[in-house]
Amino acid sequence: MTLRVSGSQLVDSAGTPVRLRGVGLGGWLNMENFITGYPANEAGMRNSVREAIGEDRAELFFDRLLTSFFGPEDADLLAAAGMNCVRIPFNYRHLESDDRPFEIDEHGFRHLDRVIGLLAERGIYSVLDLHAVPGSQNQHWHSDNPTHVAAFWQHRHFQDRVVHMWEAIADRYRDQPYVAGYNPVNEPGDPSGKVVGPFYDRLVKALRAVDPGHVLFLDGNTYSTDFSVFREVYENTVFVCHDYALAGFAHGGPYPGYTRGEWVDRDHLVRTFERRTAFQRETGTPIWVGEFGPVYTGDPEIDAQRYQILTDQLEIFDEHQAGWALWTYKDVGLQGLVSADPAGPYLRRFGDFIAKKTRLGADRWGSTMEESADVLAPLHQLVETEFPEWDPYPWGARYQTDDLIRHILVAQALLPEYAALFKGLSDDELVALADSFALPACVRREPLIELLTANLAG
Repeated sequence: MTLRVSGSQLVDSAGTPVRLRGVGLGGWLNMENFITGYPANEAGMRNSVREAIGEDRAELFFDRLLTSFFGPEDADLLAAAGMNCVRIPFNYRHLESDDRPFEIDEHGFRHLDRVIGLLAERGIYSVLDLHAVPGSQNQHWHSDNPTHVAAFWQHRHFQDRVVHMWEAIADRYRDQPYVAGYNPVNEPGDPSGKVVGPFYDRLVKALRAVDPGHVLFLDGNTYSTDFSVFREVYENTVFVCHDYALAGFAHGGPYPGYTRGEWVDRDHLVRTFERRTAFQRETGTPIWVGEFGPVYTGDPEIDAQRYQILTDQLEIFDEHQAGWALWTYKDVGLQGLVSADPAGPYLRRFGDFIAKKTRLGADRWGSTMEESADVLAPLHQLVETEFPEWDPYPWGARYQTDDLIRHILVAQALLPEYAALFKGLSDDELVALADSFALPACVRREPLIELLTANLAG
C-alpha cells in the first residue's frame, strides 16, 4: 500500500500509520570494502579483478554474487523478524556508465527489480538509496570514491546525470506501492554547504514532475547530520538522519565509558539523537534513522556492550516513534545480522588477506585508528605541530591524515594482492566463492537477530 507523509508520521493509503523499521542492504548493489572483504573502493576493486581474470570471468563472479547475496530465504528471515522495510543502496554504475553518460542501462535494473519483488511479496517496503553518484557525493569509499574529493559538487555535469537517472528510476517505480520512496543522495558531503541545497531544490522538482506520489527520503549534509541546508520543507518528504554511536565504532571505548576523551552513556545517546533530529521535530516531519548500529569485535565482553548500545538506541527511537534501518544486513563478520561462514570457500580463500587489511587498518569502517601506530604517529605529530590550524572537512586533521595514508594509499596498494587471489580458479570455484554469501552458507549473529526481533515484537 502506497505510503505518504501525514504530519509527523508515514501512513498507508488507508490512513494507517506505518513506522518503517528494518535493515540496510549494504555491500550488494553498492559493494563496500569492509562488507565483502576487498580493499579500497568498488570500481578500483572491480577493475583489478577484471585485469586478473578477464572480463567474462569477472562478470560471472560478480553477477553470481549479486544473485546469491540476497534471495528468497533472506527476505523470509527479515519478515520472520518482523521487519517491514529494507533500504537498498545502489551504485550509479549499474544504471549508467561514465563513457556513455545519460544512457540508462535497462539491464542494470534486473537485480533491483528482483529484490523489490521478493520484499513486496512479503509485505516489506523498499527505500531506494543512490549510495554512489558520478563524481562521488562525499569523501569516502562508500560513494565509490578513489580520492578524498567529492567532485559531484564541483561539476554540473555530474549533477545533471543524477537528475536524469532519478527521472528514469521514478518513471520505472512510480506505480509500485511497496517502494516506500526514494533516497536520492546518501550522506552528501558538500564542503561549502552552498551547492547541496539548490541541488535538492532542483532534484525534488524533477522527481515530482515524473512521480508526484512517492515519499522522498532526503539526507542532510555532512553525512546526514546537518539539515541547515534545507531552505524549505518539501511536501511528502522525510528528512533522514544517521545516528552512529561514538562508542559503537571500531575505535569505540567501553560503554558506558570514554571514547576519544568523551564520556558516552545512555544520556549521551539521547543528547546525540535529539541534536540530530532537531530539524525533524521542529518542522513536525517524520523521524527516520536511515543508518545506525555498532560494530562487533568477537570479544564477548565488548560485544555485550555493543548490544547494550543498540538496545539503548532502539529504546530511544521507540520513545520518539522513530523509524530506522540498521546498518547492515550481511557481511564478512564486522556488523551484519548474518555473515559468510569462516569455514566457507570465500573466507578460506580471503581470510588471511582480510586479516592483513585489519592489521594495517586499511578499511576506514573497521579501523581502530591505532594500527601501524609506530609509522603513523610521527606523521600525526608532524601535522599537529606544523599545521595546528588545519581543520579539513569533514572530520579534521587526524581523520584526514588517516584517510589519505591508510584508507587510500595503503588500501589501493592492496588491490593487486586481492585480485591475485582470483587467479587460477575454475568457473565452478568462482561460483562457490560467490555462493558463500547465500544465506544457507552463512552464519547468523543470533544475539543480534533475537534483540531486533524482540524489539519489533514489543
